[in-house]
Amino acid sequence: MASHPPQRPSPALQQAAGLLDSEAAGLLLAATSDISLIVGDDGVIQETASGALDLESEDFASWRGRLWVDTVTVESRPKIDALLRDAAAGTMTRWRQVNHPSRNGPDVPIRYAGLRPRQGGPIIVVGQDLRTLAGLQRRLADTQQALERDYDRLRSAETRYKLLFQLSGEPVLVADAGTRRVTEANPAAARLLGRPQKRILGQDAADLFEASATRDIAVLFAGLRISGQAADLVARLGGGRGEARLSASLFRGEGSTSILLRLSPLASAQAGPSTDGGALDVIRRMPEAFVVTDPGRHILTANTAFLDLVQLATEEQVRGQTLDRWLGREETEALALFATLREHGSVRHFSTVMRGAYGSVEEVEVAAVSAPAAEQPCLGFTIRATPRRAAPVHTAGHDLPRSVEQMTELVGRVSMKALVRETTDLIEKLCIEAALRITRDNRASAAEMLGLSRQGLYAKMRRYGIGDLDAGDVELGPDREQ
Repeated sequence: MASHPPQRPSPALQQAAGLLDSEAAGLLLAATSDISLIVGDDGVIQETASGALDLESEDFASWRGRLWVDTVTVESRPKIDALLRDAAAGTMTRWRQVNHPSRNGPDVPIRYAGLRPRQGGPIIVVGQDLRTLAGLQRRLADTQQALERDYDRLRSAETRYKLLFQLSGEPVLVADAGTRRVTEANPAAARLLGRPQKRILGQDAADLFEASATRDIAVLFAGLRISGQAADLVARLGGGRGEARLSASLFRGEGSTSILLRLSPLASAQAGPSTDGGALDVIRRMPEAFVVTDPGRHILTANTAFLDLVQLATEEQVRGQTLDRWLGREETEALALFATLREHGSVRHFSTVMRGAYGSVEEVEVAAVSAPAAEQPCLGFTIRATPRRAAPVHTAGHDLPRSVEQMTELVGRVSMKALVRETTDLIEKLCIEAALRITRDNRASAAEMLGLSRQGLYAKMRRYGIGDLDAGDVELGPDREQ
């Protein structure tokens, strides 16, 4: 970094300086500079002095007898050569910043200017320590970068919020808490209200409903401002658009208080004469669990019986969650159901369990159908609780024991080694039969559920006489997978 040359002193200052002897001039020089050097005409440092305590650890005294250019970093060498070349009798050179390698950390930046008192004499060099300034510059740069990162994060968050707000299928309004004026409305709200978005913005939220709801909405806003909470409200939408449930919550942002309004259309809010509202009401009241999901198995709607099975109180608690969270003894069982549904379009009498939020396990039978061509593609499931049945009696082609009682009857008549072998065979056979029953004879899924290869499963099925194995099944030698 270069700067303009120092201004020449006034005549009065020159006269006062002339009264100083050499000792006083040296003391003044050391006191007014962080570091001072006397450099010979050949560029060799003859003497050093430091006026700053924090520079003493750099051992500048060791520079005596060395070329000044050898004490700086490579990129600073041309600046030292230029400063020595510019030093003329009776004039100060321009200031130049150079860097010295440090013994204790980063390079030490020093700002130098030189003066040659007389022609042919040594050059007096004074320096200013710039480490404090450099530290401030680094902190400023770090702060600027941190602000840029924060700004990018805020901008990304705002973009995500706007995208979610616009794409949400739930009608949502944002209104000012004090004036009730609508400041934001998503497309779903515009469709429900039957108005363009630009005609909703700036409106009093109460004007979007029939006049009979004005007082209730005013009470809702007042309650939110006072306590931050308010009960849901059912009100009739303006323009004969039917009824909607209004849920409101308070939040602060950008120095103001706003209210988020969520509109949930009731059955009567559906446009046009239709029996859909009655059908939906029947489904909600069904004693068997009914649930509708999107193709990704995220729950769109569920009736009260389903909520009872999963031990939850409201539909909001399950909406958006995947059905896999509660369905099936293990992940492979649910995947087998969905794979069959995807392949055949419908499933009936699929036996599995429902796991409640608080640990209950209920044996159920599932019927499911896929509706990919609907206006909104979806999957529908009816789930019926089944009473616990006694374990079925398994018939087999082999003379394996069929129960614990039969096993105990063999004690004393056969060796324990043979008894353990028969027990192992019985357990294997029962496990394979259960897996095939759960997967509806899907042998690939059954093999995965049991942790076997398909070839291993076929070998064990052949061994125990389970199922029908056609010629297309992979043949194996002796059973190698125990």
